[in-house]
Amino acid sequence: MPKDVLTMSWKLLALRGVIGIVFGIVAIAWPKQTIVVVVVLWGVWALVDGIGLAAGAFGHGLGTGQRALFAGMAVVALVVAFIAFTRPGMAAAAVTWVLGIWLLVRGFFELVGAFSSTRSAPRWLLVLGALLDIVLGWLFVANPGAAAVGVTFLLGIIAVAWGIVFLVLALVVRRAAGQQADDVVVA
Repeated sequence: MPKDVLTMSWKLLALRGVIGIVFGIVAIAWPKQTIVVVVVLWGVWALVDGIGLAAGAFGHGLGTGQRALFAGMAVVALVVAFIAFTRPGMAAAAVTWVLGIWLLVRGFFELVGAFSSTRSAPRWLLVLGALLDIVLGWLFVANPGAAAVGVTFLLGIIAVAWGIVFLVLALVVRRAAGQQADDVVVA
């Protein structure tokens, strides 16, 4: 492998690491503001998606049902974009609330599955996992704002950890590139 490819590779890995660490620190230091930024970016995506769906609804070669489906999805996407832009806190709370409901339902089914499972896994671990989902789901539904801040804080910690991993990986790749270059010069 040519040295320039390895050199470029380690630099990209290092850049990813630095970006991860910076994002993580920002998310940890300012979780509420990070939530707003993420929700607004999600709103931009929903707006672009809604415009694309609306344009598709008026495209040629679509049946009436497909046009109605595209138009309906466009309206939903545009409403989501509007809410994300005008009320990002409400949008974040709504997403967190839906996540909480999902965790509650998942936990209930995991609990039922723990008592009906014939697997060799210890039943108490399955019950523990189910109860953890139920407790987290309840916390998310009971206070979606605090849950969103908590999730953002946790994502910040994960981003910092991944950033460190990428920086270490960049150093390993850089060292390998240097050793390979030394081998080529010696030979």
